[in-house]
Amino acid sequence: MRKTALVVAALTLAWAGLGPVAAQAQKLTKLVQGSAFHGVHGIRFAPDGQLYAGSVIGQTLYSVNAETGAWRVIEPPPKGMADDIAFGPDGQVVWTAISTGTVYTKRGKGPAEVLAKDLPGANSVVFSPDKKHLYLGQVFAGDGVWELDAAGVKPPRRIAVDVGGFNSFDVGPDGALYGPLWFKGQIARIDPATGALKVVAEGLQTPAAAKFGPDGALYAIDTKIGVLYRIDIRTGAKTKVAQLATSLDNMAFDAKGRLFVSNMADNGIQEVNLKTGKLRQVIKGALANPYDIAVSSEGGKDTLYVADGFAFRSVDGQTGKVTDLARAYSDELSSPSAVGMAGDKVLLVGGGRVDVRDRVTGKRLSLSEPFRGPTDVVGLPNGDWIVSLSAGDIVRVSGATRTVIASGLKMPVSLALGPGDAVYVAERDAGRITRVDLKTGDVTRSADGFQRPRAVAFTPTGELVVLDVGARQVVQVDRASGQRTVLASELPVGYLPDAPSGGIAVGAKGDVYFSSDVENAIYKISGK
Repeated sequence: MRKTALVVAALTLAWAGLGPVAAQAQKLTKLVQGSAFHGVHGIRFAPDGQLYAGSVIGQTLYSVNAETGAWRVIEPPPKGMADDIAFGPDGQVVWTAISTGTVYTKRGKGPAEVLAKDLPGANSVVFSPDKKHLYLGQVFAGDGVWELDAAGVKPPRRIAVDVGGFNSFDVGPDGALYGPLWFKGQIARIDPATGALKVVAEGLQTPAAAKFGPDGALYAIDTKIGVLYRIDIRTGAKTKVAQLATSLDNMAFDAKGRLFVSNMADNGIQEVNLKTGKLRQVIKGALANPYDIAVSSEGGKDTLYVADGFAFRSVDGQTGKVTDLARAYSDELSSPSAVGMAGDKVLLVGGGRVDVRDRVTGKRLSLSEPFRGPTDVVGLPNGDWIVSLSAGDIVRVSGATRTVIASGLKMPVSLALGPGDAVYVAERDAGRITRVDLKTGDVTRSADGFQRPRAVAFTPTGELVVLDVGARQVVQVDRASGQRTVLASELPVGYLPDAPSGGIAVGAKGDVYFSSDVENAIYKISGK
């Protein structure tokens, strides 16, 4: 995709179900540049010196040159989902797909295969130094420690259960497992034979990973405050080595003893000098995974708000400047996947809740009780919200009262307030845009024939704008005549067809913005 392009193709076909289709000269510019990964998690050096990096949201396993930042895909979706990575004998690589509870492996140049399954929250994984033992930690969806058979023949052996979130860990010189207890703020030692647990350090906020360095000391990162510590496992004493950004995920030492740390929100990897604490950026993105966008316009200026997977960010609609407003695991932020406006507030969907934030400071103002599968949210002028649920319901929230105003929709993934006291819904699995009357609950078809409509918005003149990830197009629809105008086509969208990625928003002057889940970029469509 070029940074700037003109979309001027003339279409003369009548598209069944869509009404007349036309094309319009538009200018397409990349407002925010893209990046590798889709949030980066586990990292580990392979025997050949390449740094492997995993992405859960992107369901992809990568290889990265630690000197230049050049990257390539090792295993694509869906089997490439990797929260942590380990290397065994004879070129074997093992990684964990936390969302499915599956552990995958590749042996040499062979295909990816399932090594173990039915392990909810399969998270951290490591081989013992002699490569004879393979250990796994469950976090979030499960809470346990296991030994796996690297050959995939014997069933997993449970070592311990309910330990407190044994995240990315290491095997110590004594053969014991040393790692962070995410939910307890501790570093623990676990005997792999008996499961006996001993706390070796306390007083951390949210420890995410712990690894032994070339000096024999244990190093740990605290994702909540962005600190790298050196820990004396005999006394529990902690020494601050370096200050990094928050939202850290994992760490890895290379053969030279250099330490590298991954950051989810930055979509990046840094090298940390253990003597000076200085940082060298290997690779970084402006955005992590822009699921959804919303826009606020004041004084002729558009400001975008981005539900960025591991961060809540704003973007200047003119310059593309990105500003952090909140980051996952440090600002009480739960991986936002959708965003909507509510006056001077921003509504974020994350962790099954609606998180109400100040749109200037990013500070949390309130947090709702959980919804079942929320996909989008938008605020009404009177302060109520409209929330869409994956099961097909449209819910009105007024204080503590929740009322289902429509049901039976097919994967409603995006909402836009329209004229006539109505909300318009992108039904992804039905290929249509539906109008829901907020007073009566009546559901009527507004436009159909889309392949996979992911997001919907309104222009200042009342026309619908739809991001159709199936067709890789942005289409404008005149609601009265049904006239379709393709504003842009052959777009970098639809990386994972079933993922809730890709947003659209329209500024006060009619500029259209959409997010690319392929590139982790934001584009702007404007008239010539």
